[in-house]
Amino acid sequence: MTTAALIVAAGRGTRAGFALPKQYQALGGSPILRRTVTQFAHHPGVDFVQVVIHPDDSEKFGESTAGMGLPEPVFGGDTRQKSVFNGLEAIGRQPGIDSVLIHDAARPFVSSGLISRVLDGLKGAPGVIPVLPISDTVKRIDGPRIGETVDRSNLVRAQTPQGFRLSEILAAHRAVDGENLTDDAAVAEHAGLNVLTVPGDENNFKITTADDLGRAESILANARSDIRAGNGFDVHRFTDGDHVMLCGIKVPHNQGLEGHSDADVGLHAITDAILGALGAGDIGMHFPPGDPRWANADSAAFLKHAGQMVLDRDGIIGHLDVTLICERPKVGPHREAMVARIAEILSLAPDRVSVKATTTEGLGFTGRREGIAGMATATIRLPFAEGHS
Repeated sequence: MTTAALIVAAGRGTRAGFALPKQYQALGGSPILRRTVTQFAHHPGVDFVQVVIHPDDSEKFGESTAGMGLPEPVFGGDTRQKSVFNGLEAIGRQPGIDSVLIHDAARPFVSSGLISRVLDGLKGAPGVIPVLPISDTVKRIDGPRIGETVDRSNLVRAQTPQGFRLSEILAAHRAVDGENLTDDAAVAEHAGLNVLTVPGDENNFKITTADDLGRAESILANARSDIRAGNGFDVHRFTDGDHVMLCGIKVPHNQGLEGHSDADVGLHAITDAILGALGAGDIGMHFPPGDPRWANADSAAFLKHAGQMVLDRDGIIGHLDVTLICERPKVGPHREAMVARIAEILSLAPDRVSVKATTTEGLGFTGRREGIAGMATATIRLPFAEGHS
């Protein structure tokens, strides 16, 4: 089969109580939508990923999926059913696609194994959905009173992705256009399609409320049990100039710092510390000092690169600590601005960043005011790789 994934991200998510629609809310440092899309984009059985969004969310979509190489999003409608219909019509115009997985954007913990189970089920049926058993006793109520106990033996909870043969689910959606069915299996049932079930996954829950987001953060924290620390050190000598760049802040001084980029010893040390924690070499390997592209470059670009490498491995930066070693200029008056700038570059809370300064009591090259040194420690958390012991 040639399979497309249709990610439904057109809702407003008002029940979550966030300023942003929930699919764009940050989860472990990355937008929920990006996490969801990544699961399908990296699955070997998925050939094409199409996202359906609200017409007002084009900018947020672009920011959330930058660098992923996705096609232009499709605009959704007033209901989920209409949004799916619009997405299916767009996928139907792509050549050679014969099956589709329809998934809620707000389910970021869909596993590769669950996607595979749905795909395997599609080999023998026009429709497949993942389901979970109902473990609690189910009651039908009459106002505040219990009416009766419902037999739950044949009841299940439906999840996504729901997989279908593209031509059949598209025809089914066309037949019920204008109605408001709750999921795509209901659309398939209305068309008389045979829909099979496969085991779902308890972690594949839909983030709907702030409590759900808290649960999701806990899952990520528990998964990121590979805690690492890295160290970085950098030195630049003084030269002619009227300021120095320290931790992303322009600090007035009667000299400048010599370097191929902006010679920011603070950001360079932090970048090396993060790369060290990742086991990813040093700053010179990623940004060679002889490369003209980095002449006079803002070192924030180097730090952003290191931070993105952490996110790309589904990790987080736990804490950064940098010490600037110099006699002059004085760092204290600029410390809060430096903390804020580092936090801004890496999208961290300021209390995860520490900036300190010290002198060498007149000893060594810093004591002689020949240059400035910076040293940093970074603590990061990564998921253990499969098979890691």
